[in-house]
Amino acid sequence: MTYDYIIIGGGIVGMSTGWQLQQRYPDAKILLLEKESVYSKHQTGHNSGVIHAGVYYAPGSLKAQFCKAGVAATMKFCDDNDVPYNQCGKLLVATNALEAERMQALYKRCHDNGIDVELLDADQLKSREPNIVGVGAILVKDTAIVNYQQVTTKMAERFVEQGGDARLNHKVVGLKESADEVTVDALHNGQPVSFNGRFLITCSGLMADRTTKMLGIKTDFQIIPFRGEYYKLPEKYNTIVNHLIYPIPDPDLPFLGVHLTRMIDGSVTVGPNAVQGWKREGYGKINISLRDIWDMVTFPGFWRVLKAHIGTGIVETKNSLWKPGYLKLVQKYCPRLKVEDLQHYPAGIRAQAVMNDGSLVHDFLFAESPRSLHVCNAPSPAATSAIPIGSYICDKVAEQQG
Repeated sequence: MTYDYIIIGGGIVGMSTGWQLQQRYPDAKILLLEKESVYSKHQTGHNSGVIHAGVYYAPGSLKAQFCKAGVAATMKFCDDNDVPYNQCGKLLVATNALEAERMQALYKRCHDNGIDVELLDADQLKSREPNIVGVGAILVKDTAIVNYQQVTTKMAERFVEQGGDARLNHKVVGLKESADEVTVDALHNGQPVSFNGRFLITCSGLMADRTTKMLGIKTDFQIIPFRGEYYKLPEKYNTIVNHLIYPIPDPDLPFLGVHLTRMIDGSVTVGPNAVQGWKREGYGKINISLRDIWDMVTFPGFWRVLKAHIGTGIVETKNSLWKPGYLKLVQKYCPRLKVEDLQHYPAGIRAQAVMNDGSLVHDFLFAESPRSLHVCNAPSPAATSAIPIGSYICDKVAEQQG
């Protein structure tokens, strides 16, 4: 059988795309392939579970548009499909004069992006969060928490109910494109299988650059993995905060800083930091992949981005290895926490697209061929924005096919 569409990747972006594509074309034969035994095992399943409101993103950018639309779309999906979430809100806390100045700029950006926020002084902050200290804060009311693996799994159920074909344990190992179709070669439980499709969509996250190379598409980016390390607080601290607590971020850095996150299961996590990863899918204590390291060190953009952020990289690595340094990042706004309160929690890996010149890709990046479309970079908050991203991909596919 020849499928109308084949999608590679069972994370939330790939699953959202398949689910919406099947709705648009009810009679189409759509196949989704996921290499793991469960959906959303990688980036989708290793994040903070936050439904972001879109505070940080440049007005008019795809990230700002998708995030704002994604908040409402994600909550509606959860309501419609009995997926629990909690709209607890978020506080962006300033702890010094520089952060207070940056906070004012963020407050203006929130208004430019049409986000419902409130500016709090130190007393108002203390009233809302007795365990948090700061000179002021931005209250972001629309922020919520959810389990994105549950969201993705529910999307998979809807996709299959509508006629989609979703297959786990299928690792793609080769792609070929002809004038009429694309052939996908995969391994299913170690056995080779092949599928033919009229059009291919890849949402392969940490493997996005390798997927494009399978089709011989020339690109000038590479995925560089950054580890986001988390800790979990003891159960006695499950009520230490009433909101999500974020620092005011440094606008020159692509990461938001270490924050306190109330999880949907009632626990509270601390993190993540951002340290250089040496394995794309390495979530344990020691993570080394010779292939991943070789791909990085032979890519000129890696050395350029390393040089540009060497100071930050050294500090992040030091704090990763030395828990008291990590603790100081959160003690500045939550001083009662101690080193022994930081308990083990699984890390996440961020798939950061880096261009050949060393620049970080901050917005969405796509590559294409006559019969394929590849999502090369779907930056945070991709989980929040997955439904509008999926819709946008469906639009691009329709446009590309004429």
